[in-house]
Amino acid sequence: MNVTQLFCDVDDFYQGFIPDWEQRQLEPDEKTKTRARARSVCESEIITRVVCYHLSGYRTFKGFYLRFAQKYGLADFPGLPSYNRFIELMPDVLIPIAAFMQSRCGKGKGIAFIDSTPLCVCKNSRIPRHKTFKNVAGRGKSSTGWFYGFKLHLMVDDCGEILSFSITRGNVDDRVPVPKMAKNFIGKLFGDKG
Repeated sequence: MNVTQLFCDVDDFYQGFIPDWEQRQLEPDEKTKTRARARSVCESEIITRVVCYHLSGYRTFKGFYLRFAQKYGLADFPGLPSYNRFIELMPDVLIPIAAFMQSRCGKGKGIAFIDSTPLCVCKNSRIPRHKTFKNVAGRGKSSTGWFYGFKLHLMVDDCGEILSFSITRGNVDDRVPVPKMAKNFIGKLFGDKG
């Protein structure tokens, strides 16, 4: 994984995406004051670190950040903040990182496969006490049993390249996001019975 190349790709995308995104946002209320705290890393560096984590093979982001990024990644990004501060900065790049991921999807033609997998937000015994995604997540069933959370729907071509993806509530039928995901696809699309 070439971190410099990844950062250049992310930064080029971010520089083109942000002006268009800011132009489409609603203007904030005059009464609302937001404190602009100085950052030691830019948004492109945050996105690059998140993408590096997903390519690294570490099981948790905290383990990746504390054991790898802060020890070996300081040469690439010398102003890396503490783990807690980095977690505070991550929500600021949620929309740009989703748009970056969507821009990296392929344009396959031919054969494609579609399936979904559950993204559990808590154990089943903790559902009544769970508050973080209370109005967003849903209770659903997969081939491994009941879960509470979301579903990740992926469409890949025969070479394994991601063509499209969608995240829905856990109780959404697997067939609902298929028309939107396959909108620009030409060829044959295969999915399971679900």
